[in-house]
Amino acid sequence: MTGWLDAVTLAGEGVRLELLDPRHHDELVESARDGRLWELWYTSVPEPDAMAGEIKRRLELYARRSMLPFAIIDEASGKAVGMTTYMNIDEANRRLEIGSTWYRQSVWRSGLNTRCKLLLLTQAFETMDCIAVEFRTHFFNRRSRAAIERLGAKLDGILRNHQVLADGTLRDTCVYSVIAGEWPTVKTHLTFLINARQ
Repeated sequence: MTGWLDAVTLAGEGVRLELLDPRHHDELVESARDGRLWELWYTSVPEPDAMAGEIKRRLELYARRSMLPFAIIDEASGKAVGMTTYMNIDEANRRLEIGSTWYRQSVWRSGLNTRCKLLLLTQAFETMDCIAVEFRTHFFNRRSRAAIERLGAKLDGILRNHQVLADGTLRDTCVYSVIAGEWPTVKTHLTFLINARQ
């Protein structure tokens, strides 16, 4: 069985998730500039000048065995178009979160997120034997909440005043999950969504 934090490349139709690396820097800067994503106050996409630091931060957490960060590669262009991670890893209780995810604006609504989540959830439930996978987002991030719900995740609850953000505002965090018993149905749903776009 693959170790929970062993580097792994996940590949599917049109997308590849590979271990984040400093060589992805320039493409990720270009991706963040597509839509000036760092200006979205309710999420945390790094500014172009902060991208190297964010890559370094995620790789340091990976070295400490507390995160598995991926670059999201669009196979059509061969370029990194965003980042995602396995985080808040609780191997003893076979739970983790898929989070710190962002994509360049030009791939929004392209089906790329659905294909990425199918890869990540398949790995989590079928290789890592997770019993639950969480997703968390800001209460005001309506786009993210809709995307998570479209995947088939269910709202577990809202953590009120969960975090103090860089601008001093307080984040209410919506916590969603897919549990192991739901996975076969969720997988069928995601596969249907992907096939419906073809």
